[in-house]
Amino acid sequence: MIARKEVCSREVVTAHLARIDDVNPRLNAIVRRWDADSLAAADAADEAVAAGRDLGPLHGVPVTVKENIDLAGTPTTQSVVFLAEAVSPTDAPVVERVRAAGAIPIGRTNLPDLGLRVTTESSLHGVTHNPWHPTRTTGGSSGGEGSALASGMSPLGFGNDIGGSLRNPANCCGIASIKPTQGLVPWATEIPPQDPGMSAQLMLSEGPMARHVADVRAGLLVIAGAHDRDPRSLPVTLADRASGRPLRIAVAATPPAGSTHPEIAAAITHAADELSNAGAQVTEAIPASFARAVHLWGVILSEEIRAQRALLDLVLGEAGKKFLSYSDDVFPPIDTATLMMAFGERNAIDREWHQFLTQYDVLLMPTWTQPPFELGADIVSLQAALGTLELLRPVLPANLLGLPAAVVPVGMADGMPVGAQLVGRRFADLTCLSAAEQLENAFGTMTPIDPVL
Repeated sequence: MIARKEVCSREVVTAHLARIDDVNPRLNAIVRRWDADSLAAADAADEAVAAGRDLGPLHGVPVTVKENIDLAGTPTTQSVVFLAEAVSPTDAPVVERVRAAGAIPIGRTNLPDLGLRVTTESSLHGVTHNPWHPTRTTGGSSGGEGSALASGMSPLGFGNDIGGSLRNPANCCGIASIKPTQGLVPWATEIPPQDPGMSAQLMLSEGPMARHVADVRAGLLVIAGAHDRDPRSLPVTLADRASGRPLRIAVAATPPAGSTHPEIAAAITHAADELSNAGAQVTEAIPASFARAVHLWGVILSEEIRAQRALLDLVLGEAGKKFLSYSDDVFPPIDTATLMMAFGERNAIDREWHQFLTQYDVLLMPTWTQPPFELGADIVSLQAALGTLELLRPVLPANLLGLPAAVVPVGMADGMPVGAQLVGRRFADLTCLSAAEQLENAFGTMTPIDPVL
C-alpha cells in the first residue's frame, strides 16, 4: 500500500504508535520506543516514494525487535538489570538487513531473563500478558513479540529460538512464525559474550514473526543469507522443494513421550484433514527417535548452562534462578565422554530425520501439547518444571537438529489458540511456509485481538 501510494508511511507508523498507546499498558509487550525518530524515518520513507526512488520490500513498514538482538543506540538488555545500559553501537545483521529493506524499527519487545524460560516474565521489565487471557503465558522467550503482534502493535517482528522461542509465543498468541534452518540467518552481537557456546552454535536461530504467513515469508527472505560478521552463516538460495506437486505430509497429532490435550489433538487432526482436502498426501508417521531427540536437546543444553551457572546466577532474577534450579534433577550432570557420545548420537538422529523428511515434505505436529499455562506456573515445583518440558516437547527436535519449523494457528483449546507446527528438512523453509499458508487459507487468521481484561 505504501509503494502504491494508497497510504503513507507516516500514517502507518502513527497508527501503530497509537495502538501501542492504547493496548501496551495492559500487555507490557513493548518495553522501549523512540517515537520522534520513528516518525522522522517515516517522513524520509515518504519522500523516497514521492521521488520515485527504488523501494525495498519492507519500505516504510514499522517493525519491532526483541531486546536480545542488537539495535544501534539502544541497550541489548537480555531483560536483566545487569545489562540495562548495555547499548550496542551497531545493528545486528538481522536489523541491518531489515533497515536496508526499508523497514522502520519502532520498538523493543520483552523477554524472560536471558531468554531462559518459556514464559515472558522479566526481572527488568516485568510480566508480558497474553491478549487472549491476562493470566496465561504468552510463551517465551520471544513473548513480547508474540503479544505485540497479536494485539496489532506491530505488523512484523524479529526474535530468536533455541527451545521454541519463536514458535512458543506464536502458538500461545495465535500468530505465525518460523524457526529458520540453522545457519540460514546470520547472528552477531556487540554485547559480551560475543561468542556463543556450542548449544547456541548448533541450535539458536533468529527469525520473523507476524500475523500472516506471507509476512513471515517476506521477513525471512529479507534476513536470510551469508553475512561477513557471522562465519557460520550460509549463502543459501531457498526454494520450495514441493513446488508444482502435492505436499507429502506426515502427521503426529499426539506426539510420543507425553500427554496431549484432546482439543489440541483434534485441532491438529482437523488441520491434517484440511491439507488432505487441498490435495496433500497425508500419512500418520513420526521418526522413531522423537523421544530421544527431545532428551538429547536437554542433555546438551543443560550441560552448557551448568558450565555457565555461576555467571548466570550473578545476573538472573530470582524466578529465572528458580527455574534453572530444577535442571540437575531433570538432566543430571554427565561426564565429558558421555557428552561427546551424545553429540555422535545427535548425528545419527539427524540422519534419520533427514531421511524421514525426504520421504515426507513436512511433519505436522502440535507446537505445545497443552494450552498455555498460568503465569508463574512453570516454577512452582519440580513437577511443574517437568510438565513444562513435556508440553513443549514437539518444538525441541527442530532445535537439536537445526531444522526449519513454521507455526500457524488452526484452532482453540481451553479458550486459547492452538498452533500447528510444520517441520521440514534443512533448507525446506519455504516448503514449511507453503504448508502453513495452505492451513492459513483453510482456517483464516485470528488476530489482531483487543486484549481481554
